[in-house]
Amino acid sequence: MYTGYRVQHNINRGPAKGGIRFSPEVSLDEVRALAMWMTWKCAVVDIPFGGAKGGVICDPHQMSRGELERLSRRYATEISILMGPNSDIPAPDMNTNPQVMAWMMDTYSMHQGYSVPAAITGKPLAIGGSEGRLDATARGVQVVTKAAMRHLDMLPENCSVVIQGFGNVGGITARLLHESGCKIVGLSDISGGIYNPRGIDVPTAMRFSREHGSLRGMPGTEPVTNRELLELPCDILIPAALENQLTKENAGRVQARLVVEAANGPTNVEADRILNANGVMVVPDILANAGGVTVSYFEWVQDLQHFFWSENEINQRLEAIMSRAFKAVMTKAESQDTNLRMGAYLLAVSRVAEATELRGIYP
Repeated sequence: MYTGYRVQHNINRGPAKGGIRFSPEVSLDEVRALAMWMTWKCAVVDIPFGGAKGGVICDPHQMSRGELERLSRRYATEISILMGPNSDIPAPDMNTNPQVMAWMMDTYSMHQGYSVPAAITGKPLAIGGSEGRLDATARGVQVVTKAAMRHLDMLPENCSVVIQGFGNVGGITARLLHESGCKIVGLSDISGGIYNPRGIDVPTAMRFSREHGSLRGMPGTEPVTNRELLELPCDILIPAALENQLTKENAGRVQARLVVEAANGPTNVEADRILNANGVMVVPDILANAGGVTVSYFEWVQDLQHFFWSENEINQRLEAIMSRAFKAVMTKAESQDTNLRMGAYLLAVSRVAEATELRGIYP
């Protein structure tokens, strides 16, 4: 017997949207908080979704493929009264992937009697997934990073970047910024970090990581711990790994002028105060990593139309939405004489409040 949850926080701006995670650490309070986070994230980038989140208390690493499929299908069956392309659209999250989404979409479709690809996003391309989904979060991070650099009059060729995390988000962000002309001086994965003040060749680092299973020991670099990495001399710091990495213990030693939160919640409240007091610009997670849900929105739109866009079209639309969102957050923050995190929340809450007021209360 497994316990699962699906929480809808707010649906005044559109169907509920949010991922499904499989983890032993899942709790109702966590799912509630993450559902609210999704409401604000969708509102910040101004896509027509509300917030939701789901999860099952389990350890998928201990399951066979058959067990994982049965769990996924049973969970989809239990939430099928909530989900649908016009009501609640799940997506992958921690320990779930396109295959899990395929099983859930198929289960929902069997209940309906016909295929409903728009009921879920993050699917494989063969059954209605979108081009550009794998790179989406990282590409969104790159767009807002470059927008913040322009605001601070920072030129890519003069900027050094440190990125904590070398997974899907961190690794692709490193590649994209490297291609943009930035000098990547520090990288890390679960095994620790590497540092070279003269710059790290990111394609070489990606190849080394694939061949050796980690970045540790890459020729031409110095080893550093993940904690030391955050305090390295650099212009831009991008935490793209775990939450609560910047705390009151180390925030005062951060040397970057710009921190871009590619991970969820990497900066705690005390660290946020210290960074703001030190004049460090922090691009908050609900803006910085919203590229993923934005391309999920594109996938939903394409599935509803049964008309699909090229990867180039996806990337152009993503850049337009993320650039517009950064500009709106900056304008709100400057008008209220506050930082970008508060500006993002003020903008998001005002958009949800406006929708709520316009719709009124029924009956």
